[in-house]
Amino acid sequence: MEIIALQGHRKEASGKVATRKIRRDNQVPAVVYKSGGGEALQFALNAADIRHLIYTSKFKLAEITLDGTKHKCIVKDIQFHPVNDTVVHIDFLELVPGIKFKATVPLRFSGTAPGVKAGGKFIPQLRQINILTTPEKVVDEVTADISAMDLGSTIRVRDITTPDGVEITNTAAVPVAMIEIPRALKGK
Repeated sequence: MEIIALQGHRKEASGKVATRKIRRDNQVPAVVYKSGGGEALQFALNAADIRHLIYTSKFKLAEITLDGTKHKCIVKDIQFHPVNDTVVHIDFLELVPGIKFKATVPLRFSGTAPGVKAGGKFIPQLRQINILTTPEKVVDEVTADISAMDLGSTIRVRDITTPDGVEITNTAAVPVAMIEIPRALKGK
C-alpha cells in the first residue's frame, strides 16, 4: 500500500474571502473528518503536493502532518472547478484502528481465459469495486481470476475471492466481466 506524505497548513480564518486567498496562493482547502465522529480539522495543502494522490488510478493512503501530529487518511470526496478542472476542495476521512470504513478500490483481472484463446473478446464491466474493511486489513486493489472463463461466460461480484477482513459491498449479481462470442464463431 502506497502512502503519500502531505504537509498541511492550518487555516487562520474561514469563509469565502479566506478560501479565495488560499486558492490564489496555489493551495487547496481541505478537511479531515474523524471516523466515528469528532471535530473536523480544516487546513490547506499545496496544490502540487496532491497531484500524486488525486490523478492516479491506484488507491493510496494519505499521511497528513498538521501541527506535528500525523493523521492517516483516505480521500473521501474531491471537488473540481467546472471549467478548468483544478481541484477546489478535498475531504479526507481519518482512519481509526479497528473501525471499519468504506472505500472504492481498483479491480484487476488475473489469469488467461480459455474463451479468449478460442477467439472470444474479453469485455470488462467494472473497473472499481466498493469494499468495507478496517485500516489494518486495507488492500490497494481487488483481483478477479478469469482463468476459468469460456466463450459466452460471465463472472459476477459473488465470484471474486477477497482477503480475510475485506468485504465487497457491491450487489452480488452484478457482472464483472464477460467473454463475448464473435459473429464468426456463432454460425459454426
